[in-house]
Amino acid sequence: MVIKTDSLKKFWLAKADILIIIIFCFIPLFLSFPYRVNIFLSWEGAYRLYKGEIPYRDFGLPMGFAFWIVPAIFFKIFGPYFLSLIKAQVFLNLVACFSFRGILQKIKIADALRIGIILIFCISYILINFWPWYNNTDIIYEIVALNFLFGFFERTNNTRYIFLFLSCFFLFISFFTKQDGGFLALAIAIVLVACNSFYIKKWSDLLLFILMYAAIGFLIILPFTRYSFGYWFNHGQPPHTARVSIPDLLDEIFGGSQWIKFYFLLIGFIVIYKIYKLPGFFKNKNEILFLLLTLGILTEAAIFKVTSYTPPDNNIFFHAFAIAYIFKGFSEITLIDFNRWRNQIALLILILFWWSGSYWQYFSRITNRLFPQQSVAVNNPNAENIINEHTYMLNLDTNHYEDESTWRTIDSLKSFRKIYLPPSTIAGIERVMQMPEFKNKNANVLNMTELTSLDYELGYKLNTGENYPLWYHLGVCMFNKQCDSFCNEIKNKKYDVVLFEYIPSLNNFYPFRVRDSLQVYYKKTDSFLAPRRPTNGTIEVYVK
Repeated sequence: MVIKTDSLKKFWLAKADILIIIIFCFIPLFLSFPYRVNIFLSWEGAYRLYKGEIPYRDFGLPMGFAFWIVPAIFFKIFGPYFLSLIKAQVFLNLVACFSFRGILQKIKIADALRIGIILIFCISYILINFWPWYNNTDIIYEIVALNFLFGFFERTNNTRYIFLFLSCFFLFISFFTKQDGGFLALAIAIVLVACNSFYIKKWSDLLLFILMYAAIGFLIILPFTRYSFGYWFNHGQPPHTARVSIPDLLDEIFGGSQWIKFYFLLIGFIVIYKIYKLPGFFKNKNEILFLLLTLGILTEAAIFKVTSYTPPDNNIFFHAFAIAYIFKGFSEITLIDFNRWRNQIALLILILFWWSGSYWQYFSRITNRLFPQQSVAVNNPNAENIINEHTYMLNLDTNHYEDESTWRTIDSLKSFRKIYLPPSTIAGIERVMQMPEFKNKNANVLNMTELTSLDYELGYKLNTGENYPLWYHLGVCMFNKQCDSFCNEIKNKKYDVVLFEYIPSLNNFYPFRVRDSLQVYYKKTDSFLAPRRPTNGTIEVYVK
């Protein structure tokens, strides 16, 4: 019995984190999802690559196109559907988890602690990322690159340079996904390689790393320089505005980032203790590399919060890295054996309690049925006597949008299968599908809305060109030159149908002056609510 128990314990410590990874990564495949704001962008870029279009020749974008490669591959395999995006993110999440697990193994994190850290990574970061988005995909590629980089550090034979090459490749892919995250990832990697070179007295590794990264970037970019590659940097199209400023950074660091600063505090205590109590702290290369990695990730997260401000939780990847260093340091200082069953179980329970906010929304549906909340309609004369956190404020918002509880699927359209939409949006889509203009497959259509998958459902030909923006946010993906071009095309009545999304509360997310031109030169025949919550938007239909 003792042997069986020991064998079970050994198996659990070695493989439990793999089970956790599989469970959390595959959860999205069994769910239906409400239409997510901005997910249209993931679909549109993947669809254009799926159709064989070439970036910077057939469409312009203010970044590299690496974000859309995996979704486009999944479109090829499963079809251009939103569910294919979910499947693509499942794959990316698996890659992220196993790469993060590889880093923990190379840093020599104890098995029991690794299980808890993986659980934190899955609950804090993986569980919320069920849609592909460039602000988390570049972090995933960064984690892959760091895993290969630590593989380079731990090897001594010539095969280590294969790991260095792979690290450089994915670091550039991270940069070619999103500039800010990719640049910060490169900065962290340079510091780590320099540190490793210092300890092994081999500075040629740092030079080789920089040359290898530059060569990979050159070879990837070179084929696209024959097109309008400068669109990435808005080359030749003023004005140019910085995405980050010193005041913004200072406001975020000193006015926010409470968790990041708290982790810095705990790490500081651990480092001070180790310096004074544990001999040879600065001589331990692996310890210093781990410390620099953790501090680099925390610094990146603080900057990333400013440079990539939407969605608001896209920098949450730092928790697992910081906790990994803190857990490891705490176990070394206290000598607590987390491999013991009761300590392991206690650790996992405390982690689940700490991060309960990530999954409580699902369990709260059960508790709400068991313990129904006291509520009353505002126009009820008894409402004035019921004051609680749900009723102490009155909602005076006169804008209309449909509560998510009324949303439903429109499975008759393949691209929208298992995706919840507002009833008015579904009704509007059905009316658009019946428009006589779309009976002609050669109809010239401008779809300036977030319902980009109508491109596939209606089957019209996409507009292309070196200066044609992938999406229409003025000052982000399109600029004055492109906006003026659209206004002139509308004036000349180039399009048979124009679908335009009017969102008055967002600053030219779809350019207001394009709508002004439409109201002069086209006739509005229909309008319906856009699938946005809580930001209100209206999709308007214009014909000649």
